[in-house]
Amino acid sequence: MTGTSGYVTRVTGSLVVARDLKHARMYDLARVGERGLVGEIIRLERAMASIQVYEDTTGLRVGEPVASTGEPLMAELGPGLLGTVFDGIERPLASLVESSGPFLSPGALLPPLDREKCWHFTARVAPGDAVEPGSILGEVDENGVRHLILTPPGVLGRVSAVNEAELRLEDTAVTLSDGKSLTLLQRWPMRLPRPHAGRLPLDEPLVTGQRVFDTFFPVARGATAVVPGGFGTGKTVVEHLLAKYASVDVIVYIGCGERGNEMTALLAEFPELTDPRTGRPLLSRTVLIANTSNMPVAAREASIYLGMTLAEYFRDMGYQVAVMADSTSRWAEALREMSGRLGEMPGEEGYPPYLAERLASFYERAGRVRCLPAAAERKGSVTIVSAVSPPGGDFSEPVTQASLRVGGALWALDASLAQRRHFPAVSWTESYSLYARDLEAWFQRNVSPSWGEARLRAMRLLQKEQELRQVVEVVGVDALPDDERLELEGARLLREAFLQQDGFHAVDGFCPVERQAALLALLLEFLRQASQALKSGATSEEILGHELWSTLRRLRFVAPESFDRSVSDLASQIAALSEVKA
Repeated sequence: MTGTSGYVTRVTGSLVVARDLKHARMYDLARVGERGLVGEIIRLERAMASIQVYEDTTGLRVGEPVASTGEPLMAELGPGLLGTVFDGIERPLASLVESSGPFLSPGALLPPLDREKCWHFTARVAPGDAVEPGSILGEVDENGVRHLILTPPGVLGRVSAVNEAELRLEDTAVTLSDGKSLTLLQRWPMRLPRPHAGRLPLDEPLVTGQRVFDTFFPVARGATAVVPGGFGTGKTVVEHLLAKYASVDVIVYIGCGERGNEMTALLAEFPELTDPRTGRPLLSRTVLIANTSNMPVAAREASIYLGMTLAEYFRDMGYQVAVMADSTSRWAEALREMSGRLGEMPGEEGYPPYLAERLASFYERAGRVRCLPAAAERKGSVTIVSAVSPPGGDFSEPVTQASLRVGGALWALDASLAQRRHFPAVSWTESYSLYARDLEAWFQRNVSPSWGEARLRAMRLLQKEQELRQVVEVVGVDALPDDERLELEGARLLREAFLQQDGFHAVDGFCPVERQAALLALLLEFLRQASQALKSGATSEEILGHELWSTLRRLRFVAPESFDRSVSDLASQIAALSEVKA
């Protein structure tokens, strides 16, 4: 350990004040006490340093030594990340359990990545080749994923030797002409965004397989989506489904301050799930960061930055990455606790005044980019789906509002829908997407030319339903004209046959966008023909009692091989509605 050393003068929970760290810098990593607890310097004032400790400080005494490492909190990047479970400061939990038992020992540290495991390095450069930051040196196979070994940022030179063999992480893979050795391992400061060659337009959708998201409130690759909801509305289940079905190459799942039983269920479920795209276990393309509510609160703050750094590392390989943060509210609570211990002036509801700035800096690390080097054709993205847990489901609280200022899509979860077993419990009146217009061209080109028009028609119908419900509460359904009763039933059909989805059903759990477009078009055509029949003289009883209503509700469960035939048959029956007359 290098750097200056001092001693503890005060301990307040996760906050430790040390004296005589005269040459320490902000955000330097520190080892605190005889046990070497891991901490980070967050305030410097003369010879005093305030350190947020990422471990339990029980038993720490005044006068124990403190040493600064002279470097910031770093993430280790290399083969071995996928399929591994880390805590908020990138300690491998499975390895720690093997070495110290089920309870983490204070100060226990192991290398995040296995130093002894060998990886077959296949070189992509030869002696004499020039390399620059982001140049591909070679690749290894990691759980079926092509893990590219890139030239680290800040490194330039010409290759003098290549070691194409079975390598451990710290073995030399490529030697440069200046004698510098490049290995399979990189280290990067967690709080510093990794560089790229430039940002790209957000004009490709992140396909989730969930109809309410893809059709009504789509999010682009490289964009941000905020998922606020009260207790029991299904935030965690939504993120689990997105992790399974979203059209991305790598998933980084951050369990930040959530209940331990939820993370336990996740860890038990993911190894048994099959990736529907590759047929491999879902965990083989997933990195899990588990920082549950019973772990030290300060580590929640680090877990968010660790997850983003890992995501940017895979983005630099040209992969599409999704970060599932569950939840940023717990991260904000950690900020509030540390701010209070520092004696800072509180902002709204006790959160620090810089809450919005910290959230914005986190969300701004999302994006779709051209990867380094500038001449490369690789394009990668990091998409953030962030769950927010507002107390009592109050969306006016500071974390939700600060998230909405910088997030591009709002998937608001409604407790009343969740109580009616409507999943996903997304409120179609409160939710929105700022990306829908930019993505319309992609959907019209790749899915259906009428995608934008159908989406608007469906949303107008749901909007009309809200207006009619207010009237019904006063005068009752029977007082409505026939055309408005049809609109009310049409909106109900749209909710039950399209918006509602069974996340655990073999067919309905994932709905391709082509199937979504066909289903929505058929429902809207049925409602149009029903309206025409009503105008042609059919009674509301004949229209509303037609068997097509129940048949269309079951269409979402039809197997893929039978879906097109079922749509064709139903289209013929719908066209015959014009014959229904009084």
